[in-house]
Amino acid sequence: MVHTFGLDLFNDPFFIGFNHTLQRLNHVHTANPNNYPPYNVVKKDNETWVVEMAVAGFSRDQITVTEQDGTLIIEGSKEDNTITTEYLHKGIGTRKFKRTFALGEYAFVKSAELTDGILYVTVEIEIPEEKKPKTIKVK
Repeated sequence: MVHTFGLDLFNDPFFIGFNHTLQRLNHVHTANPNNYPPYNVVKKDNETWVVEMAVAGFSRDQITVTEQDGTLIIEGSKEDNTITTEYLHKGIGTRKFKRTFALGEYAFVKSAELTDGILYVTVEIEIPEEKKPKTIKVK
């Protein structure tokens, strides 16, 4: 007789609340299986990150940046003008896109700026004072 031991960490009482977080991360990760548009995530310091997204061909009014339920959502939509425009070569992608990023517990979107075809979305972490580590003086 063979016994198999299956370890389901996320049903362990020590990991309370992790199922929802993992499901959200899995959904966010698989929401856009392609690589369009390309992006970087830059760590400025321990409290600041910047998402840099290549959005050449999109104007400010064609891009939407939303923060909802711990998720950063960046969407772009442009009217299809290929019917009226004749391209000899079309190498700049302007198809509709939606990119999502899971945000940490105390993370929030501070700003979004479009410069030279790159969208810069600044995300900051602001930990409340009561959640920050404190040193207890030993008497």
